[in-house]
Amino acid sequence: MLAALLAVALLLVLGACGGDDGADGADGADGTDDTSASASPSRALPTGDVEVPDDVELTPAGADLDFGDTATVAYQVGDAGSVVELTVVAAQTARIRDLAAYQLDRATRRSTPYYVRVRVANVGTGQLGRRAVPLFAVDGRDTLVQPSTFTTPFERCPSRPLPRRFGPGAETTTCLVYLLPDRGSLEALSYRPLQSFEPITWSGEVRPPR
Repeated sequence: MLAALLAVALLLVLGACGGDDGADGADGADGTDDTSASASPSRALPTGDVEVPDDVELTPAGADLDFGDTATVAYQVGDAGSVVELTVVAAQTARIRDLAAYQLDRATRRSTPYYVRVRVANVGTGQLGRRAVPLFAVDGRDTLVQPSTFTTPFERCPSRPLPRRFGPGAETTTCLVYLLPDRGSLEALSYRPLQSFEPITWSGEVRPPR
């Protein structure tokens, strides 16, 4: 029997679409405890040390997008960073029995899995190889959940980081697995590097299981 650890990280419960109760960030992003800050949809997200090409326009904080829409963001994780285009292509409800070959604890068996197809393009000047795709799932209780990772291949939805080489001009389409606790429902996908800025969110029709 295949024995593999399914790594599931359930993040803080907070208002994912404008809440002020905690830190919501992509892997490696800088957090903040300034809970009084707020942002309007016209406010630009910070770029950190990322070089933004002159011909690239970043998507403002608070943008509310549909599945299929593209956001352009400055993504920095540790000492790596670049400008990327993120597109949530589609989302589908899955079945927990899809993961029957993996060792799941009781809480995980009570979760609802979702498969989310995402397209990522590096339109900046930096290298982002092996970095996580910076998107969080948001459930009906405003819980933020990062993608699950696998120690062995999961063919239905690989849920991997970006390819080993992901420099300027690189593009990939991947599938991410999100396990929402207590049979939660997927309400949106969120990009939000700092708590003091409103997230960019994607929402749309979630397809039923196959």
